[in-house]
Amino acid sequence: MKLYSTNNKNLRVSFEDAVFNSLPQDKGLYMPVDIPQLDPLFIRNIQQYSLQEIAFTIAHTLIGEDIPKDALKSIIEDSINFDAPIKFLDPTLGVLELFHGPSYAFKDFGARFMSRVMAYFAKEDDQLLDVLVATSGDTGGAVALGFLGVEGTRVTILYPKGKVSKVQEEQLTTNGNNIRALEVEGTFDDCQALVKEAFNDKDLNTHLRLTSANSINIARLIPQTFYYFWAYAQLKSQGINEVVYTVPSGNFGNIGAGLLAYKLGLPVKHFVAATNSNDTVPRFLQTGVYEPKPSVQTLANAMDVGNPSNWVRILDLFSNELNDLRNVVSSYTYNDKQTKEAMRLLYDKYKYIACPHTAIAYLAAEAYKQDCPGEYASIFLSTAHPCKFPEGIEKDIFENIVYPKGADVLANKQKLATPLAVSYEDFKQYLLETK
Repeated sequence: MKLYSTNNKNLRVSFEDAVFNSLPQDKGLYMPVDIPQLDPLFIRNIQQYSLQEIAFTIAHTLIGEDIPKDALKSIIEDSINFDAPIKFLDPTLGVLELFHGPSYAFKDFGARFMSRVMAYFAKEDDQLLDVLVATSGDTGGAVALGFLGVEGTRVTILYPKGKVSKVQEEQLTTNGNNIRALEVEGTFDDCQALVKEAFNDKDLNTHLRLTSANSINIARLIPQTFYYFWAYAQLKSQGINEVVYTVPSGNFGNIGAGLLAYKLGLPVKHFVAATNSNDTVPRFLQTGVYEPKPSVQTLANAMDVGNPSNWVRILDLFSNELNDLRNVVSSYTYNDKQTKEAMRLLYDKYKYIACPHTAIAYLAAEAYKQDCPGEYASIFLSTAHPCKFPEGIEKDIFENIVYPKGADVLANKQKLATPLAVSYEDFKQYLLETK
């Protein structure tokens, strides 16, 4: 597999280089030179395959022989060992539940796969791999659990103080071992900017072997395509062939993976990007002007991103042709009041308890269906278990949540986090002094 930078189509690097280096030096993002088409026979009979078989086929199609088949199968079996079921609320409306992994969030797919890919490529005499990650909520926990105890790695997670939920904070600050947490006096955008600056700091990179675990890393994006194909397989098994996916969108890695799946040959009628008040992309699709703004704190904190990194990948997939993109992607935006109303509606109408992100996806799915009625399955993605959002879900609904096994243990663990100002020099000093 060869990759180029979104800022330099002539660049060529290997999959291994892209995994470990995360960001090209020109500050673009890595994209595959070729996006091969999956065998139409495989797509036609996809309902016959398991999630793991589907994941292996996609990964091998993209990665090729960079990882031998037997090793890749082992990586898949070890990392993608939990389900992503569709739960139908009515015959044409379903929710794809992506929170059945160890951190109760969709990011388990990417974090677990990536950590094992890095472990495969790592050599015994290699320098310690410093994994830097900024989180607006769920990424931190997924990366922490995905990399916990992985030899030769050390993870540093930056999260905005007071802007993640209690369970999310517990998941990323109670691990110890090779996992470190920095509590930043700022926003997610500030955390992300600090991480990006570190990658582009030539001096720092002479002292440390840095890589990213954010969705900017191509090894995070690839495994997130798996559940789009798996959802289609579930639909096919019920005789459903047309689908619209509605995706809660913050940093746009999730829907970016869906669009990569589409380019690989997944039959999708349309994608809907559901956002909270951080509406940079909906405004762009309306006006054609990309104008990022500082992020705004909302109930759906994992989507509090004012300048989504992965948007450049999505533009690249469509060769920066806005009309082509609009034919495939629509976007809607909702505020906290509407989000609360949607959580109430889902519970009262379907007895379904949704996190704020999932509720926003539901609203956008219904809005698109009203704007574009037709014979298709409307599938909205549930990206996190509702137990992670006690502050955002009304008490009479929240008290009916069934907690996943092990969630109650987190509250009794000691918080291990280092405070950090929004200062690159302080961040750099911390990394160098603790190397």
